[in-house]
Amino acid sequence: MESPPRVCVTGGGSYIASWLVKLLLSRGYGVNTTVRNPCDPKNACLAQLEGAPENLRLFKADMLDYDTVVAAFAGCVGVFHVATPVPEQKMVDPQKEMMDPTVKGTVNVLKACSATNVKKLVLVSSAASLCFNPDWPEDKIKDESCWSDKEFCTENENWFSLAKTEAEEISLEYGQKNGLHVATFCPGLVFGPLLQHVALNTSSKVLLYIIRGGPDTMNNNFWPIVDVRDVADALFLIYNKAGPSERYICSLDQMDLKDLLRTLKSMYPNYSYADKMVDVGCKAAMTSDKLKNLGWRPMKLEEMLADSVESYEKAGLLQVSDGEPCRLPFFYRMPPVQE
Repeated sequence: MESPPRVCVTGGGSYIASWLVKLLLSRGYGVNTTVRNPCDPKNACLAQLEGAPENLRLFKADMLDYDTVVAAFAGCVGVFHVATPVPEQKMVDPQKEMMDPTVKGTVNVLKACSATNVKKLVLVSSAASLCFNPDWPEDKIKDESCWSDKEFCTENENWFSLAKTEAEEISLEYGQKNGLHVATFCPGLVFGPLLQHVALNTSSKVLLYIIRGGPDTMNNNFWPIVDVRDVADALFLIYNKAGPSERYICSLDQMDLKDLLRTLKSMYPNYSYADKMVDVGCKAAMTSDKLKNLGWRPMKLEEMLADSVESYEKAGLLQVSDGEPCRLPFFYRMPPVQE
């Protein structure tokens, strides 16, 4: 019996990666996945996935440790590079906390792909790599030709966007120069049900904050949002159908915070909800037509929100305690608060 094709997913314990691992196993793939600490409770859900005992291998790895990356990629025909830091508090050392793990880590991934004869790499970037471009016409919806302005990101200390933009640019250039099939993927804010709730991802914390309410002020701009299961489907589709050097935006809906709140309140009227917000001029409206033309068919917004809330309720995450108030991750606060 022929062995299933084997791929590697970096950052396997993360929100997107864990759902992607689940999907790949369900499609018969052998999967290597990297984790910082195999004993971390947040990674326990991976071993419980259907097909995991036969086809899943966990590798202790750090993207800044080239040798551990090479070991994880050995025997794989493809790689999904998902691992990335996502800031929740104001960074003390942006170079060490964000730039190095994202940019240098991606360079190690690229070189390791070449060293292990990996044929195809799908890099998970972010809508942040195209949102922040002050020269883009306000009345023109953003597509894959739009890139965040790195100088603008630096001036505004938007290190996450800067790091994701640099890593994505480097990946596409490397692929063209070295014959590696590279496609990049730019999802919006990712919601949806949880596979584990030991360590919540930043996007889920944002939606939880919106539902539960709290003291922080949010920015009322356009938010590109998408379900995590649709993200996994899109990554699988891109891996199998996208050409080299292609870039794809992945966003189900785009709405400002007031519209999102209105939708949630109509579905679940009994929660407290965040009500402190300021209107801002930033518009991040973007199109996913290129991905849809590839065959992507996302679910409806209401289904995504219903499954998210049901998952949070089941995990007991919507119960408001008398202790520490629910806080919004720093990156999404507007204006920034003093830590």
